[in-house]
Amino acid sequence: MARIDQKKFYETALRKYGATARGVAWSDERRQYRRFKALLDTVGPIGNATVVDAGCGVGDLWFYMKEANRLPKRYIGIDLLDAMVEEAKRRTGKTILLRNLLEDPLPEADWYLASGSFNLLTRFETILAVKRCLDTANRGIVFNLLEGRDRSDTYNYWLPSEIRRACRSFGKVTIRDGYLDGDFTVRITL
Repeated sequence: MARIDQKKFYETALRKYGATARGVAWSDERRQYRRFKALLDTVGPIGNATVVDAGCGVGDLWFYMKEANRLPKRYIGIDLLDAMVEEAKRRTGKTILLRNLLEDPLPEADWYLASGSFNLLTRFETILAVKRCLDTANRGIVFNLLEGRDRSDTYNYWLPSEIRRACRSFGKVTIRDGYLDGDFTVRITL
C-alpha cells in the first residue's frame, strides 16, 4: 500500500492549483522542466520509439517534448486519476489510459518514462512498478526519484546506490544526477 492515498493527494492538488505544475504536485514549473530535461537527456533518441509516460498527470511531459522537438513516434500516457486522464486527453489529443502501475495491464512500448510517479510509493512498490514497466518495455525505463535517506511518511527517498543495487538484476542501470538538488534519474536498459 502506498504511503498515503495517492488519489486523494493528487485530486486535492489538481483541485487547488488546476492543470499546472503545482496541480500535479511539483513545487514549480522550473523544477518540473529540469526533471523532464534530465529524463529526455538520459533516454536518448526517441523519434522512432513508442513511449509510455507513466503517471502522465495532465500531459506536461508531452508538451515539454513538443517544445524541445523531442516527440516520440507514438506517445501513450497513463495515469491513476480519472480527472488527470481526462485533462491530459483534452490538452494533448493523445492516447491517455486510466491505469494503476501496480495492478492494471500496461501497454507495450519501447520506453517507459516516469517523472515523479514513484514519489508516494513504498520502496517495495517502487521496485514492483519498475519491474512491471520493464515487463512490457522493449528497450527500458527512465525515471526520477527523490534523493536522500528514506525518512518521510509521505515521500519516497532513495540513494542512488540503493536503487542501483535493487534494480541491477533487471538490466543495465545508469544513474544521472547533478541537475537538481534532491533528485536523480535512473535508466535501466534491457
